[in-house]
Amino acid sequence: MKMKDVEFTYPVNDTPTLFNITVQTSLSSRVACVGRNGAGKSTMVKLLTGELEPSKGDCWQHPGCRCAYVAQHAFHHIEQHLEKTANEYIRWRYQYGEDREAVVKKTMVVNDDEQALMDKEMKYEITAQNGNVTTSKRTVKRLTNLRRKDKKSGQFEYEVVWLPASIPNSWERATLLTKHAKGFEKLIKVIDTKEAAKAGMYQRPLTKKNVEEHLIDVGLDAEFGTHNRISALSGGQKVKVVIGASMWNQPHIVILDEPTNYLDRESLGALAFAIQEFEGGVVIISHNDEFCSKLCKETWVLELGRLDCKGDAEWMKKAEESAQSNSMANIEEMIDGAGNKIKLKAGAKSLSRKEKKALEKELKRAEAAGEDTYDLEVQLGIIVE
Repeated sequence: MKMKDVEFTYPVNDTPTLFNITVQTSLSSRVACVGRNGAGKSTMVKLLTGELEPSKGDCWQHPGCRCAYVAQHAFHHIEQHLEKTANEYIRWRYQYGEDREAVVKKTMVVNDDEQALMDKEMKYEITAQNGNVTTSKRTVKRLTNLRRKDKKSGQFEYEVVWLPASIPNSWERATLLTKHAKGFEKLIKVIDTKEAAKAGMYQRPLTKKNVEEHLIDVGLDAEFGTHNRISALSGGQKVKVVIGASMWNQPHIVILDEPTNYLDRESLGALAFAIQEFEGGVVIISHNDEFCSKLCKETWVLELGRLDCKGDAEWMKKAEESAQSNSMANIEEMIDGAGNKIKLKAGAKSLSRKEKKALEKELKRAEAAGEDTYDLEVQLGIIVE
């Protein structure tokens, strides 16, 4: 997700709220966004996610990117669903294959002027096999919401219904449509967003059991996640519901606006560890300097509408390449729950992230089943063989 030379002015204001903003986030991002109240932090995030359109400049998001946004006032996500259990709420929210609570973004709503341009007749060039080019006049009736990838170019194509009706449907690249009207770009973004959401949903069925296990992973036991209404939960438990719901479709980028509200010390520690281990990008808007400074090597400082970027945007990627990330390979010993020192195996085989996660999952299952976990702990380098 990128913004370049972005300026934004609210309709009621004479002067811009944000000036000349250029930022980018990727799967390796760990960003702290800081600034005084009213500095424009939330406005900048809304521009980055597409909820607002810039007055000047460009905003771009990869067509396959799934982004989760946990708002500062997190409870507004669930305030209409207090009579549901957390499990029921998540199944309601994603039952149609996309996030039903996703904000209707201005960057996806076609205005009247854009619609008028989209309704205009266009000149369509047809290239025959012998190389001759002919031109026909036609109008786009609608896009069918279907998308495919061209095997040769790797670019996405979108199915178009034409007028007059005698012209058959065809698959067109975004470049053909967007050069005729900006409104088509918005319709294409809607299709891309739905396809990205479906891709996240296909990875696991939306069943009661799967949702229950997912909520347990974010620290909400089945007693509270499946068998108690949201209205009966504490503030910290409600925050876990919101975070768990936002993570269900497995986003690539997570934006947390004041995530430390209502969480106790133990939950904050778990959240910090989860952010470190997360394989996607994270942007944290927070006044908790201690929480952010330990997690984020890049900082966006907003002051009077202007942005100062500090730190290294590619720090995580470089850390992995130089084997300096906070992995077990760099830790010589650990302390278990009883206070015992556990020496890590020196020179253990380096595991890929995928291998490590699979082994950790198996270790968790074996511990729950009361099985011998010695071999698994050796493979993970937790104990000396």
